Amino acid sequence: MKAIDDKSVDAANRRGAATQAMFPPVVAVRYDSRIERIVITLATGLDLAFAPQQAQGFERATAADLAVADISPSGLGVHFPLIDADIYIPGLIEGFLGSKRWMAVQNGKLGGQSVTAAKADAARENGKLGGRPRKPRPADGE
Repeated sequence: MKAIDDKSVDAANRRGAATQAMFPPVVAVRYDSRIERIVITLATGLDLAFAPQQAQGFERATAADLAVADISPSGLGVHFPLIDADIYIPGLIEGFLGSKRWMAVQNGKLGGQSVTAAKADAARENGKLGGRPRKPRPADGE
């Protein structure tokens, strides 16, 4: 294991200070059961609200699980101890509520549901090549 020297610590502290300067800290967090959303209030007065199911690690969280939350000392994170899950505010603000892989799966689900001209054209081209096999028709009387 590589030893941590003072130079590395100083660099990490500078990166942390730069990140704190770029993002407003969390001043409050709560679960609003009326709208079924986690609500995070930033120092700017902006409220960020989202359904727990939209964030990785929160998919199966109950209202009771979300009733307890701790703001990190830096103000850049929120920890939910009852489900041992965290939200990193810079990632949330940048639009990512989970790992890149998890978000890709979620976006893929949405992409598969979308209807676009390009998808229709691709389906027509695939049809010209034979497309999917037809489903057998039930015989009369079945």
